[in-house]
Amino acid sequence: MRVFITAGEPSGDRLGAALMAGLRDAVGDGVTFTGVGGPLMEEQGLVSLFPMDEISIMGIVEILSEYRALKRRIRETAEAAIAAQPDVVITVDLPEFSLRVLKIVRERSPNLRTVHYVAPTVWAWRPGRAAKMAPHVDQVLALLPFEPPFMEAAGMECDFVGHPVVSEPVAGAADVARFRLTHGLGEAPLALILPGSRRSEVARLGPVFGEVLEQVHAARPDLRFVVPAAPAVAAAVEAQAADWPGAPVVLDPRGLGPAAQPEKRAAFAAADVALAASGTVSLELAAAATPMVIAYDMNWLSRQIIGRMLRTDTVTLVNLVSETRAVPEFIGKACRPDRIAPALLKVLDAPQAQARAMETTMQRLGRDGPPQGRRAADAILRGLARANRRD
Repeated sequence: MRVFITAGEPSGDRLGAALMAGLRDAVGDGVTFTGVGGPLMEEQGLVSLFPMDEISIMGIVEILSEYRALKRRIRETAEAAIAAQPDVVITVDLPEFSLRVLKIVRERSPNLRTVHYVAPTVWAWRPGRAAKMAPHVDQVLALLPFEPPFMEAAGMECDFVGHPVVSEPVAGAADVARFRLTHGLGEAPLALILPGSRRSEVARLGPVFGEVLEQVHAARPDLRFVVPAAPAVAAAVEAQAADWPGAPVVLDPRGLGPAAQPEKRAAFAAADVALAASGTVSLELAAAATPMVIAYDMNWLSRQIIGRMLRTDTVTLVNLVSETRAVPEFIGKACRPDRIAPALLKVLDAPQAQARAMETTMQRLGRDGPPQGRRAADAILRGLARANRRD
């Protein structure tokens, strides 16, 4: 079996590597891989056409500034896929790159089977994206259980294959005890503060979160604050947290290497409550059974545009997957310290209100099923079998 596979950012590299391992588990050593990927995919046997970080670009301004180079890499990748004539072409996330590659592949080699891994969030906004990708995508692999109907309505096959968060290890009691001892936290109640992983998020949410901490610290001076920082924003988080009350413990992953993730997992497991920017971090918190409050804001223009396009009354994935509204969220103009602080204190005092929603979320995301990579591999093999029967 010959597979052409691409990924363009670290999360996609993890998904791609797990899928490659799943395919090898299902098919045997006869499967070969070509394409574009990062170090985890290379460990699974991929020789990348070029460094993955050349296409890992986010933001309109950044994409425009690198437009010529990106366009060249899109063309080179599509041409390599066509030349390889694989059994299947799989693109992982990064839709700005991936779907342009698949469009060229479909136009020039229409018989090649195409799969896109990670459904676009058409359930939240811009539903027209599904119809635009349908002409050059045969099958979509979805991370969330409610996504397949949106893809199928546009004419694509779609399989829910589980979310990677359920495959991540969870810290145990010994890890939590070691974490508390290392950082001198004793038995104090802990609140995680997670102001985002992008500089723009930290710049906008940091001052708001700092004011929340002022109010919460005044009400609960025994509460300690722990701030896990993403590598790209660690310096900015440290600078902001220096002015926050309660002597926050900032977890800087830079230089820790493989030890960074276990420390983050221990912090999540140790926490009694969390205040977090909107995003997949809500699922990480749910996996650790840490109750949370979600808050997010953006610049005025983005708020107006996205507010008009948004198709749901909640953006928190725990709420969406569990079909509840158990997690309080404060988005846009509601992202105010005087509203967030009382909600955080309420969750701290009554955390059990979210327990069932978090448990339901983990179950529905595939926690008790086969590994996600194997589920994704099996879905692709079923799709290939269906296509062969039609032929």
